[in-house]
Amino acid sequence: MENNDVFLTEAKEVSKDLSVRELVEEAIRNGEATFSDTGALRTVTGKHTGRSPKDKFIVDTPMTHNEVSWSNNQPCSEDTFNKLYKKCLDYVKTHKVYATQVIAGADPKYQLKVKFITQLAWQQLFIKQLLIKTQESCDAPADFTVVVVPDVKADPKVDGTYSDAFVILNFDKKIVLIGGGRYAGELKKSIFSVMNFLLPEHGILTMHCSCNEGAKGDVALFFGLSGTGKTTLSADPNRSLIGDDEHGWGANGVFNIEGGCYAKCIDLTEESEPEIYRAIKFGAVMENVIVDPKTGKPDYSDGSLTQNTRVAYPLDYIPNAKLPSIATHPKNIIFLTADAFGVLPPVAKLTTAQAMYHYLSGYTSKVAGTETGIVDPETTFSIGFGEPFLPLSPLIYAKLLGERINEYKANVYLVNTGWSGGVYGVGKRMKLAYTRAIITAIFAGTLGQAGWEKLPIFDVEIPKSCPDVPAEILNPKNTWQDKAAYDEYLHKLALRFNENTKRFAQDVTPEILAAGPKI
Repeated sequence: MENNDVFLTEAKEVSKDLSVRELVEEAIRNGEATFSDTGALRTVTGKHTGRSPKDKFIVDTPMTHNEVSWSNNQPCSEDTFNKLYKKCLDYVKTHKVYATQVIAGADPKYQLKVKFITQLAWQQLFIKQLLIKTQESCDAPADFTVVVVPDVKADPKVDGTYSDAFVILNFDKKIVLIGGGRYAGELKKSIFSVMNFLLPEHGILTMHCSCNEGAKGDVALFFGLSGTGKTTLSADPNRSLIGDDEHGWGANGVFNIEGGCYAKCIDLTEESEPEIYRAIKFGAVMENVIVDPKTGKPDYSDGSLTQNTRVAYPLDYIPNAKLPSIATHPKNIIFLTADAFGVLPPVAKLTTAQAMYHYLSGYTSKVAGTETGIVDPETTFSIGFGEPFLPLSPLIYAKLLGERINEYKANVYLVNTGWSGGVYGVGKRMKLAYTRAIITAIFAGTLGQAGWEKLPIFDVEIPKSCPDVPAEILNPKNTWQDKAAYDEYLHKLALRFNENTKRFAQDVTPEILAAGPKI
């Protein structure tokens, strides 16, 4: 079973190493997708329009048992894996599949060769555009294999899964099995999880973040869960894009794990996000975007299938992308949060201890569509702003981050892209123009020129001024009509932080614990 090429040798038919154009033609010919008026491919993913964390598993073996953090990862037995492996193999024996080899990791020293075998041509196109292209054939040896067969469904009663969908990582066999769902985000995140397992052993901090670089070589990282603005804020026409979602940070600097971008499309306009809007062209893949059947014109405001409409495209579709996507050590680190309580400031400056605390807290509000079942924003704490993708103990990643911040003297900020003027349903979402102005001021060193003040309870520094941002919104209490209600919700959020702190309190220093909210 360790020879995963059996999926190629025993498949009924295999189309290997097809070009972007050939895969587009296959997807259209197979009825998997249609065209938009820009030439981008458009497909729908059925009932799964976001990731399904409950359906993701790591096989519990002697190799992984003491390495994986089972508090934030679901184990499955080798028996469950073997049953689903057989189902997937039986399927390909009677069906055509597509295969290609791609690379994860822009730094040649830490690259992973990955073979993707997919039932659908459009998913093959997706991964070819999202990861790094290589000239190597899919017949060449790979470090990991990913088999994607949406038509293969698990039987929870027989297979021991949560539902009929499954994403199973087997580090012993060096394979990922994905079935029961078509949402392509599962493909890219499966390899991110693999890299998160392998790279820390080499002293590489793997990060759920976007990254860009200024003209003077100043690098910025944007941490955040999906929906907080990683892709949007890193696509800056005045800066070079390193990547929008997954990176590694080692002794030589930062490198992108991927070779493409996976942007949200809901309410997309050319005025608000011109780089992303113009990247939706031939070779790009749109998921669940509503398109006029006659004209092919996308309606990005239509979230009738999901709020999590997406588009995938290669980095070179962004005019100012830096290739290869490698950069120096970051000067600024930005933690993005979408605060549904509406009590956190648009921006706050963090000490190193506060940075460690907020990294371990990973507070945000999950927004509609990013995961199955999320309709309204839901308060969550996700260590590292990406806990579902961290197979190892979260403290391993946190320790690496702290070491990097201290060694390279990076500035760290907490930026709220969520609500202002009241809780969700009362207040309004922070204007993107204000957030962009704040980020610009951070890079230019013009934030807080009128001084700083403390946010009560959280004890973080908030600026009294920021170019192109009204001063009254910088202190969130000013935006609430009911000041007593603001104090009440600030206290409520602090209690949630303190409750969540219990998850890591026994494993961190007193200095980091003291950096949390004080009630």
